[in-house]
Amino acid sequence: MKRLIDLGVVIPLAVVAVPLCVLLCILIRAESPGSPLFVQWRVGRHRRPFRILKLRTMAADTAHVPSHEVESLKITRLGAILRQLKLDELPQLWNVLAGTMSLVGPRPCLPTQNELVEARERRGLFEFLPGVTGPAQLLNVDMSEPVRLAEVEIEYFARATPITDLGIVFRTFLGRGRGDAALRGR
Repeated sequence: MKRLIDLGVVIPLAVVAVPLCVLLCILIRAESPGSPLFVQWRVGRHRRPFRILKLRTMAADTAHVPSHEVESLKITRLGAILRQLKLDELPQLWNVLAGTMSLVGPRPCLPTQNELVEARERRGLFEFLPGVTGPAQLLNVDMSEPVRLAEVEIEYFARATPITDLGIVFRTFLGRGRGDAALRGR
């Protein structure tokens, strides 16, 4: 059922998302050199690695570390806007179509985030596909608090339904959960 909802939302949304992504890629490339897409290995379902797609919001030479560990000066002007509006996440709709992500799930972490990987492993969170959004984002809990993040996630996913997932998608779309650790220093 979750997969059908993902596809039922993502396929119609792609009609708007694809042209918007093309326009944003042009603007990103005009602002700073380097690929407008950011591709990074993340930990997926059953701890299998996968490549996440995002619009690049930082200088192309930024280290591949968690956002909360990046100096806020690395974020471009356009990147700050994209992050605030969550538009940098649009290419992840491709990840949803490919089946490596769901619309709602635990946000995928880097393989190097050992404390978070262990906290999620202990709680069985790798049984779920990672999500474009999730309950922790609405509560402004990010990966800088790995144990609390895993607790919020398991509490939600232990009782999640398709209706509660749609609620998270809707509230994310309305702009809830804008706490971005990388933007705090700006």
